[in-house]
Amino acid sequence: MEYGRLDIVPTPIGNLKDITERAVEVLSSCDLVLAEDTRTTGNLLRHLRVDKSLKSFHLHNEHKAVDYLVEQLKGGAHFVLCSDAGTPAISDPGFLLVRACVEAGVEVSCLPGATAFVPALVVSGLPCDRFVFEGFLPHKKGRQKRLTAIVEEDKTTVLYESPHRVVKLLEELIKYECSNRRIALCRELSKLHEEIVRGTVEDALEHFKQKAPKGEFVVVLEGKR
Repeated sequence: MEYGRLDIVPTPIGNLKDITERAVEVLSSCDLVLAEDTRTTGNLLRHLRVDKSLKSFHLHNEHKAVDYLVEQLKGGAHFVLCSDAGTPAISDPGFLLVRACVEAGVEVSCLPGATAFVPALVVSGLPCDRFVFEGFLPHKKGRQKRLTAIVEEDKTTVLYESPHRVVKLLEELIKYECSNRRIALCRELSKLHEEIVRGTVEDALEHFKQKAPKGEFVVVLEGKR
């Protein structure tokens, strides 16, 4: 029996019109959709008028689910993996399953499509020919070590941050003498209320002291000059 296939399908980060025709085609042809949140992906599938079974696949069950899913794929199944928004495995579940499939000889294909950090980097106005992607910083253990490396980096750095820690991050950067570094903080990209705050780290901190941050942010920080 021939092995099946795992398709990684990016989903819109905001505007549902950003879904590709190929993504709809692959979602329509698979046996099962593995979803970070079945409610979120279920809403998208209903919008696309795609009727498919969904199975939960998230950070808390990823380790337990991988072996079973790989066996199903080796048996000829065709699965699609989706995160809530953007491309799976980019600061979202997916890496462990992809690695296990590659090791088992199961075909893995990733469709091009939405991811939050690329448009944020492009519109930041900061150099984007060379950059470092950090994803989410640790909340506690290892955070200071990562921050130390980031402030010494000469390339543009891109990272993700929650609204609850954006001000903390800006205050930490100022402690590392980065108050005059240029920065862009982007939220709600591709949505109606898209917001991009550009300026120095000090400017951004003052902005968010006056206006409470909302939503997940993509932070783009100028490299050390």
